Amino acid sequence: MAKRKGLLLDQTGDVGKALKALDLSDWEFQAIRTIDEARKTLAADSPLVGLVAFDSAHPWPAREMESLVSSYDVEWIAVLGADLLRNQSHGPMILRSFHDFHTLPLDRQRLDVTLGHAYGKAAIFKALDDKSVTHDEGRFGMTGQDPKMAELYRQIEKIVTVDAPVLIGGESGTGKELVAAAIHRHSERAKRPFVTMNCGAIPPNLIQSELFGYERGAFTGANQRKIGNIEAANEGVLFLDEIGDLPLDLQANLLRFLQEKTIVRVGSTERVRVNVRVIAATHVDLARAVEAAQFREDLYYRLNVLHLKVPPLRDRASDIPLLADHIFHERQHQKSPQVRGFSSEALHAMREYTWPGNVRELINRVQYAMIMTEHKLIGAADLGIPAPEVAAGNPTLDEARATVEKEIIVRNMHKYQNNVSEVARQLGISRVTLYRMIDRLKIDL
Repeated sequence: MAKRKGLLLDQTGDVGKALKALDLSDWEFQAIRTIDEARKTLAADSPLVGLVAFDSAHPWPAREMESLVSSYDVEWIAVLGADLLRNQSHGPMILRSFHDFHTLPLDRQRLDVTLGHAYGKAAIFKALDDKSVTHDEGRFGMTGQDPKMAELYRQIEKIVTVDAPVLIGGESGTGKELVAAAIHRHSERAKRPFVTMNCGAIPPNLIQSELFGYERGAFTGANQRKIGNIEAANEGVLFLDEIGDLPLDLQANLLRFLQEKTIVRVGSTERVRVNVRVIAATHVDLARAVEAAQFREDLYYRLNVLHLKVPPLRDRASDIPLLADHIFHERQHQKSPQVRGFSSEALHAMREYTWPGNVRELINRVQYAMIMTEHKLIGAADLGIPAPEVAAGNPTLDEARATVEKEIIVRNMHKYQNNVSEVARQLGISRVTLYRMIDRLKIDL
């Protein structure tokens, strides 16, 4: 049976000698003396487990050490000299970044168990990371398997085969522009321009020139001819986002273009023929806007030849873990080094949250949590959303387990007068694990 490989970062070589004396037959450690050398070794071939020897006579630079242990998918174990056991400068970093710690002289049986646990944990993380996740868990470049998304895909399949105006409805942040881009990308106009314009983001006095363009001298500051968005999209697709915000007087001009397929630049009398497919999107109900005389009825019917509605995120909750995972992997270069993914609490909380900002809000919260969290697994608090509440008298398995764990730890802490080492020994867990449980369960010592 092949030996498991590990890395030993040891400036003096004393821990290396202690390991040899233990004769760990299943392990082979590569001894490294400097952090720079460790980085080169890990970059070339990263082992799953690493040991770091801490020695008061030869201290490691704290920031460099924390950066090293947080930058690679290695489960680290600290080895401390007896004089460092109560050293407060190492405690926070070891608790935050190390799987466990041991003190000299090394206990062979305990170290063997710790190495096995660390190796198994690292192997699981590696298997998850190595899983070929294509993140094409939907169609048309979109992510989603919920029945509502499946219905949207079926509608898009039909729409891409014809060349008619499309009106896309849906709340803000649901991905209406993504749908419009997918229609363009899979239609016969795919190799032609895809021009976007947000009608709600442009001042009313500039919309006409942005849509239709203008001639030199048409108004003060018009020093040269400008091609408008309609003309720029010739032979391709013009995506008009937030079409409901288009002023009424310009709605008439847009209607004329849709009817005649020609435009007149501001400051000109020449009609320019253009061939453009218009896809419009709105977060408001245009039918109601027509009833309220806020949107032209004739323009509404011109735009609404084909209709799509993108479902809000709360109506496709089964897709949330898929979307969160996609966002996480797409932005891996931005995350804190130690972050591995989402906790079960976070996934549960994301499914329960109503997401008023839809997918746009999900992207924002996940991105923030990836950068700011100090934990390996992102929690609900990191995302800034409430942890899911459980009905009184009906606790989840996790809650029941936490209650029992807390009761046992508190009872033993009283029994052994807050002696963490003794309590850990009695419970059969490491001191680091016990400290983490005390922190997680909010036990006041």
